[in-house]
Amino acid sequence: MIATPDRTPLPRRFFDRPVLEVAPDLLGRVLLRTTPEGPIALRLTEVEAYDGPNDPGSHAYRGRTPRTAVMFGPPGHVYVYFTYGMWHCMNLVCGPDGTASAVLLRAGEIIEGTDLARKRRISARNDKELAKGPARLATALDVDRALDGTDACTTDDTPLRILAGTPAPADQVRNGPRTGVSGEGGDGDIHPWRFWIANDPTVSPYRAHVPRRRPS
Repeated sequence: MIATPDRTPLPRRFFDRPVLEVAPDLLGRVLLRTTPEGPIALRLTEVEAYDGPNDPGSHAYRGRTPRTAVMFGPPGHVYVYFTYGMWHCMNLVCGPDGTASAVLLRAGEIIEGTDLARKRRISARNDKELAKGPARLATALDVDRALDGTDACTTDDTPLRILAGTPAPADQVRNGPRTGVSGEGGDGDIHPWRFWIANDPTVSPYRAHVPRRRPS
């Protein structure tokens, strides 16, 4: 665990870059969630890049919709989506206004507000599992669609902010196929756009895409 991470907020220009530059650079950064009960801080250990219209795996691949509108806006905003009728997942918008690329926050280590995270993740067997996976991360931080569109770079009071933290050394960054994305790790084109900190116990296990079977 990083004892004294840099708490300087990351500026918008950090996110105003190609998504494949931003994604690995987010490892080791700190996500600060401010709640009425108190703050929760998380050190990012695993992320995935999604490149909008250039990426069939992206929600924005087929263009703008009410659901994906935030992705087409300015960088540094939060895109939250609801999946499988149960879970929320959190992304950070990257690139120039209108490009619709984003980084999915897949996993992290709770470094502040652990007791608050435990209350939301009562099924976690230990603290390493509190935010081990994108849905678990959002649950631990109490993130839902109400936070969709939040500006994580504003100087005003905001419920979500990205702090400088301690960037992961380049020799500790690994990359590979994204989890559960069609074609990756199988017969299709592989996008090695999942990035993680090597040997970190909070990183989620890789799972290849499993096609859904139609009822016979």
